[in-house]
Amino acid sequence: MEFRDLKKQYQVLKNEIDNAMISVATGGIFIGGMIISDLEKSLAEYVGVRHCITCANGTDALTMMMMALGVKSGDAVFVPDFTFFATAEIVAFQGATPIFVDVEKDTFNMDCKALEKEIISIKKEGKLHLKAIIPVDLFGLPANYHDIMLVAKKYNLFVLEDGAQGFGGEIDGQKACSFGDAAITSFFPAKPLGCYGDGGAIFTNDDNIANYVRSIQVHGKGTSKYDNIRIGMNSRLDTIQAAILQVKYNAFKNYELVNVNLVAKQYSEKLAGIIQPPYVPKGFMSSWAQYTLLFENTQQRDNIQNSLKRQGIPTMVYYPIPLHNQKAFEMLPYKNNCTVSEMLCQRVLSFPIDPYKDEKSIDIVIQALKIGLSLPLIKQGIQ
Repeated sequence: MEFRDLKKQYQVLKNEIDNAMISVATGGIFIGGMIISDLEKSLAEYVGVRHCITCANGTDALTMMMMALGVKSGDAVFVPDFTFFATAEIVAFQGATPIFVDVEKDTFNMDCKALEKEIISIKKEGKLHLKAIIPVDLFGLPANYHDIMLVAKKYNLFVLEDGAQGFGGEIDGQKACSFGDAAITSFFPAKPLGCYGDGGAIFTNDDNIANYVRSIQVHGKGTSKYDNIRIGMNSRLDTIQAAILQVKYNAFKNYELVNVNLVAKQYSEKLAGIIQPPYVPKGFMSSWAQYTLLFENTQQRDNIQNSLKRQGIPTMVYYPIPLHNQKAFEMLPYKNNCTVSEMLCQRVLSFPIDPYKDEKSIDIVIQALKIGLSLPLIKQGIQ
């Protein structure tokens, strides 16, 4: 069984994807061109914003937004403690200080009460300038942007939505990557909308941000790439990846997003009475980048993982180490009490999910999970 079955997806879309790749090869335009601009237009319209600027990967998208905001040494940027390293890495890369915020036990997303508590603490200390908040739409579920934006407005903070895992999610019908002042996503292959390599995008309604990002995306260009008006970088989405994404985007919006939610629904219904399924608040919709369960303790989580492994069923632990305990951040003076994040790192496990899973596959996973739950809790260590 595949954790996220990209092989099956390719078989379904094979003719369209093959034709798209061949079209790029025969056309001879491998960087830029109409395929890129058409994709950006389609994605901007889907999300509901004026601008979509594609780039080489999600981390570059975050980095370019830090540059656009002028994030620098002495700035404080608030990030969830339970997420992938890149969200905080790009803050430190600019010389600024990531401030780790604990998350909610049920949604796994940034806790707004914890956020305001950290903002008040940093403001009171007076050593750092309050700059921005980067909420993450973890595992496909949008963060609580209603409350986050209220906090941001109160303290005059920019909000950058990290929708690397969240593309396709919704809150009351509003699409992920349209929240905050700007947003990013990733097209890494295993994401809800992924290409066949690396890729990313920035979304915004701000014309100034869009123009600045388009400049620094290509070596700080002005009227052309040979007219360099600022220091930039080289971060463009390859045309062949855009062609693949256009095919996969059509499948995503037409049936994949609906199907993956049906798969998640089947999982949750079959898990009723066995273990608490993932929580999706009223009015929210997840794009299910991962289907993640919380177990009683590490030993139970490990029993489940081993049970599934013996039957050839892949699982993943996202994430085994909270950001505040990462070695790369050991010199930071701010080590917050992120007890929920620490607990989640020890007790969560993600299960196979994608739009192409059938009921038979789901039943196999559920049965293996039941076997794992029946095993005695013998300590085996965190995997």
